[in-house]
Order: sequence, then structure tokens, then C-alpha cells
Amino acid sequence: MALGVYLECQIQPADKLRIAASGRDVESISTASDNLIWATACSVAAQHGKTMPAVALEIRNNIPLGKGLGSSAAALVAGVALADRLAGLGLNAAQVVDIAAGIEGHPDNVAACVYGSIVASASDELGAAHVVRISLHERFGIGVVVPDFLLPTVKARRVLPDSYSRRDAIFNVQRSALLVAALATGTVDAFPTALEDRIHQPYRAALVPGLDEIIRLRVAGLLGCALSGAGPSILVFYEHGSDTVCEVVREVFKRHGHHSEVVCNQLAVRGYEWV
Repeated sequence: MALGVYLECQIQPADKLRIAASGRDVESISTASDNLIWATACSVAAQHGKTMPAVALEIRNNIPLGKGLGSSAAALVAGVALADRLAGLGLNAAQVVDIAAGIEGHPDNVAACVYGSIVASASDELGAAHVVRISLHERFGIGVVVPDFLLPTVKARRVLPDSYSRRDAIFNVQRSALLVAALATGTVDAFPTALEDRIHQPYRAALVPGLDEIIRLRVAGLLGCALSGAGPSILVFYEHGSDTVCEVVREVFKRHGHHSEVVCNQLAVRGYEWV
């Protein structure tokens, strides 16, 4: 899902590379040539036999880093987009996804960045991404509650098992299909079953204080909750007009000794764009 939280880049011609960063978590954003956005742009341009011109790059980041909200995917898409524009690569949206997914390792997050809204995606044996975009039904809303602690993806992956039972795999495949269908059609009765999981949340619960309690929450207007990516941020699905249920999730984090905030309560209906 493309959340309404943005990474913005402003570029101007310059005599040498200059990078400035503002917004959230700027202490973690390099302003040297190894900046992920710039390094990606240079690498992509080089792969096409081009060289990036010197620019003054101003980065305004509103995406919390290390919180399971796809910040790296946004940076990769920004880098590919910069290379496309400044090196004149002539890429279309599908090519941007393919290149960014090749770097990221999967198309899930980069496809949402490029196309906006909700996407289902997969890469074929040749590495080409196949993406289907759908719109969130007007009956539903989505919020994101971000707690005050980090959960590095590598740590979150370390607790996962090397294999799963056929029963658990079938369980999750069924619910993945149910969730996509429910979000597109506005089928309230599909929840909270559509958000059930046996693949990653049970194993990561010990890393996210309050997660088990949050997943079990049942209040009026709340459809259900789930980890955003590897976590620790929480996606809150609710019926339209019931966005205050996000505060119930915040109360759980508070009882477990953590401050949290709601950073988003809408989807981005469009993907990346030049303004």
C-alpha cells in the first residue's frame, strides 16, 4: 500500500554535488555521495552508459526510518526517477519498478511507490515485475501507528523459521487472497479473518511489545490491525469515519511503556510524480 507519507527531492544545477536533508530522522540520512538516493541514481545511470550531472539535491523526508514503512523503497524509486530525468533514460513506470525491484530484491514496496494506492505484485523468472493496482473501497480507512522504538529488518527476519508447514502456508495464502478482495469490494464481514497470519507476526511478537494485544483488539469500527512490513509500526484498518480507533492502539503501546504517534490516515492515490 502506498501510504500518504512522502519523501520529496528538489534538484537544481550545481558546479558540484551538494546534498542537504531535512525532516524526520535526518541524522540517519547521509549528505555525502553515498546517500542512497544519489548512489542509486548514479548506479542506474551508469548501467545505461550515462553519467549523472552535478546537482544540489535537497531531500525532505517525512517517512520514519527503520519502522517498517518502506523508507528504503521510496529512496530507491527516487534514485531511479532522478537517473531517468537527469540522464535522459526514457523509462516508463514498469521499467522504474523493474530496476528498483532488482535493487530492493522484491517489487512489493517499490511498486506501491510507483503506482500508488494498493498493488499486488510479483516478479517472474526473468526478473520482470507484474503489478495490478486496485483502489481501497470507500467504506474503509487505514491508519498507521508508529511507536518510539526501532526494529531493524535484519533483526526481524532473524526470528523467522527457515520453513513453514503446508497447513500454515495454505492458511496465509487463503487470507492474502481474502484481504485483497475485501479491500477492493468493501466486504466488512471478511474482517478480522482476512488479517490473520501464521507466517511472521507470531514470531515477531516478542520484538514488538503489545503486538499480541493489538492484534486481538475488537472495538466498534475497527476491522483489525497488522504489522506494517517487518514492524514495529502498526497498520490499523477501520470503517470509514472511525479513525479514532488508532488511539486505542496507542493506548496499548502506552501500557507497555512506549510513546507512539499516528503518522498517516490515508493512502496516496498516485505514485511518484514530478512537480
